[in-house]
Amino acid sequence: MTDDRDESLEERRAQLGAELASKRASVREDERGEVRAEESRKGYAQAMKLSSEFIAAIIVGAVLGYVFDRFVGTAPWGMIILLLLGFCAGVLNVLRSAGKVATPVLDERRPK
Repeated sequence: MTDDRDESLEERRAQLGAELASKRASVREDERGEVRAEESRKGYAQAMKLSSEFIAAIIVGAVLGYVFDRFVGTAPWGMIILLLLGFCAGVLNVLRSAGKVATPVLDERRPK
């Protein structure tokens, strides 16, 4: 009788151990999925930031060119030039944000 009870307990313990192992494996897989999703969200956020900086610089250049042309009367040259400058500024901002170009540092050395 005691042997049957011990065997039954051992059998239940082995079954519970197997269930725990499968639960732990599924939890680990869920954690890996969450990490991948978080990395993906960070990538989308970075892409939105870079694209908005680029588009904003172009729009600002175009608006300043339009205003310059309206007041000075040099249409369409002011808009063309400032639009191109806005494009260049947008590219530079994107490169700085992406870490491809270093941000300029003011030289604190003073001439003596």
